[in-house]
Amino acid sequence: MSTDILYIWSSSPALSLAIWLVLIVTVLYLGRPHAHQLLRGTGRAVYGSARVAARSIRQLEQRVRERNRDVLLAMGREATEKAIEREFSRVHTLVARDLSQYPKLHRKLADTLQKVEADYHATTEDAPLAPAWAEVVDTLAALPRSGDPAMVKILDNIQEAVETSHQQTLAAYQKSSNERHRILNAMQPAWRALGTTMTKVQETITGLDERAKTIDRHMATYESMRKAEDKAVHALTASSVTQFFIASLVLVIAAFGGIINFHLIALPMSEMVGGASYIGSVRTSDIAALVIIMVEITMGLFLLEALQITRLFPMIGSLDDRMRKRMAIAAFTILVIFAAIEASLAYMRDLLALDREALAQSLAGAAIVEDKFRWVPSIGQLVLGFVLPFALAFVAIPLEAFVHSLRTVLGLVVVGALRTLRLAVRLGGGMANHLSKMLVNLYDIFVMVPLSIERLIKQYRAEAGQRRDDTAGEGRPSKAARRRQRNDEADDLAVDTREA
Repeated sequence: MSTDILYIWSSSPALSLAIWLVLIVTVLYLGRPHAHQLLRGTGRAVYGSARVAARSIRQLEQRVRERNRDVLLAMGREATEKAIEREFSRVHTLVARDLSQYPKLHRKLADTLQKVEADYHATTEDAPLAPAWAEVVDTLAALPRSGDPAMVKILDNIQEAVETSHQQTLAAYQKSSNERHRILNAMQPAWRALGTTMTKVQETITGLDERAKTIDRHMATYESMRKAEDKAVHALTASSVTQFFIASLVLVIAAFGGIINFHLIALPMSEMVGGASYIGSVRTSDIAALVIIMVEITMGLFLLEALQITRLFPMIGSLDDRMRKRMAIAAFTILVIFAAIEASLAYMRDLLALDREALAQSLAGAAIVEDKFRWVPSIGQLVLGFVLPFALAFVAIPLEAFVHSLRTVLGLVVVGALRTLRLAVRLGGGMANHLSKMLVNLYDIFVMVPLSIERLIKQYRAEAGQRRDDTAGEGRPSKAARRRQRNDEADDLAVDTREA
């Protein structure tokens, strides 16, 4: 059928093909304005639609970004308020514990200082002079004793009196020195008590100073959040992303712990509820084991919520202290009961495994060998079954961090997706516009022969018109020149409009 078309005009394929080519080029040339308008209109329509869509996506992205910013600042302000409240509580505890005893401490310090001062003054009282009569005694001893006996007796009496006075003065000096040493020795406990008291006061003041610096730092952060500064938003974003990854890692670890816990109790549960019972396509024993694990995690959530460690359930946090205390005791009791059940199931699992091993050995005809240290894995499974529920109970803490940071991470993901979509839409619109121009130029390639002829005719007419205008001597531009000028102005206006 396709080859018959070639022979419509002539029996020669080349001549027929040439005629078809001429006809096609002629039709394309005649439909060139309409084809150009269709291509350019389509390209501009796609480009304009893409710009409108990109503008709408940008507005949506801006609203999502502002919403994320508000949520981040609200979460940051709430966390900072809690931190400031906690620091003030610590300062109150420090003041109530240490500084409430300050009057008593001050009185103790004053008494100690008064005692030390009195002892110091007692040690600085005028002491008897040290005996300096040794030279006098030596001089009297060196005097000659020959001669008048009365003079000799007088000299001996004088020497004896001087020596007696010297001994008495020396004894008084030694007594005074001993008394000073005793007083100074008694001052040592007072000095030590004074040093200890001053160290305690210094530690208290240092603790208050550190708390004050921490409160100032939190207040600066809170002020930055209140002013909605960019650095505060960036810090909160980085903190939320970090918390998200850390919480995800801990939750993955907890999931592995839950899997281990499940396998620890799944086998004995099949013995309790029946291994041949199914709910749908899942065994009832597996569902029972999962229910036990989920109940343990739930009790852990309630316990930490009642202790106000987590804030996942505002209703529990709004209860009075007495009710929350009762709730915490109930949750902890249930958790202990389930931990004991799990421990017994874990021990039962070890017994079942031991029975199955013995049965396999008896069926194989081998003698049953009892391991001496078979109790070690039994105790290990027993302890593991009791500890794992309490470990899973603390999953509430990373779960709270994950939930709070997930909102920020999802907001960032949505903003990134909207930005990528906006760029893709703008890129698609630009490509459609350029593609329409390429198709227009490609269309002209097929009709370049008649276009060249048309261009030569127009050039000839323009030159002829120019010559007539020159002959007429008029200074006005020719019609062709004015038309080209108007076309250029229209093109410039179109370009300016597109740029705007």
